[in-house]
Amino acid sequence: MSARVEGFDFDGYLASRRSWVEEALERLCSSRPKRVPSRLWSAMVYSLTAGGKRLRPVLCLMAAEAFGLEGQRVMPLALAFEMIHTASLIHDDLPCMDDDDLRRGKPTNHVVFGEAMALLAGDALLALAFESAIEGLMANHFSGELISLAVMSLAKATGPSGICGGQSMDMGFEDMGQLGPDRRVMEVARSKTGVLIASSLEGGAIMAGADEDALSNVRGYGMALGKAFQVADDILDVTGKVEEIGKSVGKDQAQGKVTFVAVHGLQGAREILEETSGEAKEWAAKLPRPDMFCAMVDKLMRRTS
Repeated sequence: MSARVEGFDFDGYLASRRSWVEEALERLCSSRPKRVPSRLWSAMVYSLTAGGKRLRPVLCLMAAEAFGLEGQRVMPLALAFEMIHTASLIHDDLPCMDDDDLRRGKPTNHVVFGEAMALLAGDALLALAFESAIEGLMANHFSGELISLAVMSLAKATGPSGICGGQSMDMGFEDMGQLGPDRRVMEVARSKTGVLIASSLEGGAIMAGADEDALSNVRGYGMALGKAFQVADDILDVTGKVEEIGKSVGKDQAQGKVTFVAVHGLQGAREILEETSGEAKEWAAKLPRPDMFCAMVDKLMRRTS
């Protein structure tokens, strides 16, 4: 089903911005930087160019454009979000974590390059994300204040209160016995998925000069969208097909993970998806170009990969 909202071709817009991201990644990966070892670079490029939805960089561009900034100007920041996300996937797939051998329809990084190199490739992408974002935004003549705010948001989303903390909880390393199963699964979704998605939107809006009230609405939308995304992901782990989603299915259940489906059942998870999607649309109504942000919610609800 094509997404058209009052004459706005969201599918066309989304394809265009994904193309921008792919072209920028291709330029970034086309030449190995000086002093970067060749096999390490190959491991980094392997996962970074393995495909995917490019959701986080596209959201960064969307937010910047919604608040009146030309999207290409924030591309260095948008790519940083994709590097962080890719690094987290490399690490998540390691045998000591989720132990997956398939990602985006290809063998995972450690299967191809070995565990030690995969660990280094993920670490290197984390560092490169910050280096390239700051360097690129400075070259595009943004103020140091805006760059600092956007990069700080990215750092918080990456660290112990973001995806690292979320993975620690997801792995069962944290004592969360004081929380009921529904609160636990919600907190994991917030930290592991929602925070980085919200930060990608916030970063684009920050660079466009959005004020604090607007940023609060952007964060609200991002957190709701991230929660809906995670619920949909949990549903796909049960109902999806390997050839469509590009990764192993049924792993969460096999590993005893606390997911929305495990806690609420498949139908319950679908009801939560409807609820969280509605919440995201309520936040979208407070943003410029609500049609565009609502269309993104609908797109993620319908996804099969």
